[in-house]
Amino acid sequence: MQRRFFAALVATALLGVSEAFAQTVTALDRYLDGLSSWQAEFAQTVVDSRGKQRVAETGRFIVRRPGQFRWETGSGPAQIMVADGRNLWFYDRDLEQVTVKPARSALTATPAMLLVGGVNLRDHFEMTNLPKSIGLDWVAVKPRGADAEFRSARLGFAGNDLRRMEIEDKLGQKTILVFSKTLRNVAIAADTFVFQSPPDADLIGTPVP
Repeated sequence: MQRRFFAALVATALLGVSEAFAQTVTALDRYLDGLSSWQAEFAQTVVDSRGKQRVAETGRFIVRRPGQFRWETGSGPAQIMVADGRNLWFYDRDLEQVTVKPARSALTATPAMLLVGGVNLRDHFEMTNLPKSIGLDWVAVKPRGADAEFRSARLGFAGNDLRRMEIEDKLGQKTILVFSKTLRNVAIAADTFVFQSPPDADLIGTPVP
């Protein structure tokens, strides 16, 4: 009886070890290890499901982990998205409109969550190493939940530097982001993640206090 009990304990322990090894470390894991902040300029291209290029623009992306980022596109800028740790703000200058949602629910199933932290990524995403291509180490990411805002993503790394992100949405549209002038773990001013709504913009939603 005691021997059988001991054997069962050993088998359970070995199973736990096997499951741990099954979660292979990816280039994304290595990139996020020790990451506190990151910023980059980017060139963004949007390609529709028929392969036709629809949008090409530039911008900048600033992250402070956990839970804060600032995303700006176009000159002016034309669009701003800010996660301040409590709320996710989105401003569209052309529409003169600001949308705000609680960050916890709005970010969980988005590509931004892959970088800003605050959650266990493997609870929300499947992550798989891919073969090296165009000089980059690639990781494929698929959301586990059906409510995710995208179908899949591929992230390309050069060593410990994120260089490229390719995101496919549920309609088959692909967004390609190429990052440059990246800075890792540098000091970032606190007001970077404070959103100031333009006085002439309509506000949709109620911010979390």
